[in-house]
Parts: sequence; C-alpha cells; structure tokens
Amino acid sequence: MGNEENEPYKVGTKSFTVAAINAAAKAGEWIQSKLGAFTNLDLKYSPHDLVTEVDKGSEALIRNLILTHFPQHSFLGEEGVEPGPAASVQALENMSEAEYLWIVDPIDGTTNYVHGFPFYTISIALAHNGEVIVGVVYDPSRDELFVAEKGKGAYVRGKRMNVAKETKLIDSLLASGFPADRNVSLPINLAGVQALAPKVRNIRIAGSAALHLAYVAAGRLSGFWEIGLNSWDIAAGALLIQEAGGLVTDTRGTPYSLMVRNVLATNGHIHQELMGELALCEATGFTSK
Repeated sequence: MGNEENEPYKVGTKSFTVAAINAAAKAGEWIQSKLGAFTNLDLKYSPHDLVTEVDKGSEALIRNLILTHFPQHSFLGEEGVEPGPAASVQALENMSEAEYLWIVDPIDGTTNYVHGFPFYTISIALAHNGEVIVGVVYDPSRDELFVAEKGKGAYVRGKRMNVAKETKLIDSLLASGFPADRNVSLPINLAGVQALAPKVRNIRIAGSAALHLAYVAAGRLSGFWEIGLNSWDIAAGALLIQEAGGLVTDTRGTPYSLMVRNVLATNGHIHQELMGELALCEATGFTSK
C-alpha cells in the first residue's frame, strides 16, 4: 500500500506507527511545557519512586489520542496500575488475551524530570497477540525520536540505527539502573554493577531504562541490564534494539517477551560474556535451583 505520511520510511498500512509518533510528540511537548511547574509530588512504590500529575496527564493525553484512532484496542499504562511488582505482573496477565495492546510509560525517568535533569522519555509500544510490532521512544529534551516497526528497521531522527560494534566487555560502555524496589532488586543490581565496573570501559546509570535501551539501539551504549523492570519500561526499547541488529533476553538468556522483568539488552556481540558475568556474581535476579 502507498504511504501518504511524510515519513522517511514506509509506515504500517493501519498507521499504527504514525499514531504512536503523534501521541509521543504531543505528550513530549506537553510535559516540556510543565517542566518545573507541577504542584503535586507523590511517592509511588517507595521514596525513590515518584509520580507527578504530569505523569498522569501525559498518560491521559496518550490514551485519548491512541484510543480515538483505535477504540477497539487495549491500553496498559504505568499510571493505571497499582504500585509494586506483583500488581505490574497481574496487570499484564489481565491483558494477555488482547489482540492489540498499547503499552505506555508516559514519563520514564520521573525522578529526573522532577529534578530538571534532562534524561527522561516517553515510551509507547504496540503489541499484536503479545508480540511488539511498533516501538517509539521520544526524548523531548533533545527532540530525539527513536522509532521501529517490526521487520522494517529502527530509526532516530529519520536515520537508520545500528547497534555498537564492540565485541568484548572491556571495550564496552554499559548502562544499568538503581531499581525503585530497595529491598530486593536494588541489592542484586548493585552486586552486578560492582562486579562489572572493573571489567568494562564504564557504566552509566542515568535513570531512564527506556532511553538507555534506545541508546543501545543507536550504538551509543554496547549493552544495558536491570533487575525488576516492567513491560512499559522495556517493550518499545526492546523492538528498537532488535530492529537495529541487537539482542534482548532476560538475564538468563530466555528470548524477550512482555513478561520479562530482569532484562539484558546488548549489541549481540557481548551478550554471552555479559550474561556470564551476571551469573558469576549472582546478579541475574533469578534464584539458582
């Protein structure tokens, strides 16, 4: 079918990608307009897991834009789910039968947003029968749009992305996170950071899993891992990486699915080495049986 949209590459026949791009751009413009101007700041899951009315407003804006075009689709947004890992898993299971499911993080990196630290993003993914087919990550601070459609490659600012070329951990720049779950996930992730720091070029922990994943797709990072993430943190970024030639699994090497919470995403070349190191220091987030 012909493409009537003025995009640098062909979009899907039902314009799912155009709808995702449009929603991300409008939400990005809106949250930038609210930067430093919000009035309420709430604790979500822990003192380190923040939510503002801007998160909620961004999600409502995205939901309305998406469902206006595709009212029959299902919608899973971070702010519509109760805090905590169990609720996140349950929310995804409740949506498991959906043919088309939009998975949205209205601001990934809310703590950064609250502090005016310009590393936060909007993440929008569309899954068809459980498989991600569209992924959009939009960084409004830099006006960088990362977009992928299954089978059609991944792009930033309209240019094709390719993962980094490093083949060894020692040459690699990695990223990870400090999970909001301070009791279980954080100590595990810290063990991984401590073990890996001497064995890689360096590690960055900038506070937005979705944007870190986009950076892996763009070749700016060789890999990313984190324990205890949610589907809306990972879904769009995972497709970006896969379409840019990289590899996304859980920390044990199981292929990516929407249920993955302990994620390992790399350029593919360093995947086995990184996975081995995480297993060695017991930082996979899985208990050995």
